[in-house]
Amino acid sequence: METTEELILSSKEGDLSAFEKLVMLYQDRVYTHCLHLTGNSHDAQDLAQDVFIQAFRKITSFRGDSDFGTWLHRIAVNLWINRFRKNNKVTLISYDEPVSTGDGEITREFITTENSPQDLVEASERAFIVQSALAKLPEEFKVVVVLRDLEGYSYEEIAEMVSCSLGTVKSRISRGRKLLRKLLIEADVQSIL
Repeated sequence: METTEELILSSKEGDLSAFEKLVMLYQDRVYTHCLHLTGNSHDAQDLAQDVFIQAFRKITSFRGDSDFGTWLHRIAVNLWINRFRKNNKVTLISYDEPVSTGDGEITREFITTENSPQDLVEASERAFIVQSALAKLPEEFKVVVVLRDLEGYSYEEIAEMVSCSLGTVKSRISRGRKLLRKLLIEADVQSIL
């Protein structure tokens, strides 16, 4: 079994099968990251595909200063920001609608051990409110909040991914969280009315 470093070196030399192995290793992480950024599976699939296309084209520029997964996530963030600026649109999804896959449609299911149907409905509503509030955040706040709070990256890794200083990242996360909190409070009040 080849190491990630060996696969990267082979990919830099034009070995397509080595790059395909890298895709297999990182596709789930990249897709999950793209899903957090876009908020829906269709756009996440498109973005993830574009990430790997961009990575293949730019693999020779990967210096190895950071983890390969971090480099892929940086590509995802940059592509998402560019798309957001270009389209300046937000798409919301319903947890009640089925997800289209290559094999047809599947429904979203929640795993539970003790939760009542009422608990599941409330959890679904909360998830929708959070996703809606995230979608309303300005892009520079959403990216860093998603990377920190949903993806679990360190401040240093985020600074590298978004090409900002550590202080700027911390400030954006703080401001983003405050705005998100405000949006969640407003959404909760409006849902009660």
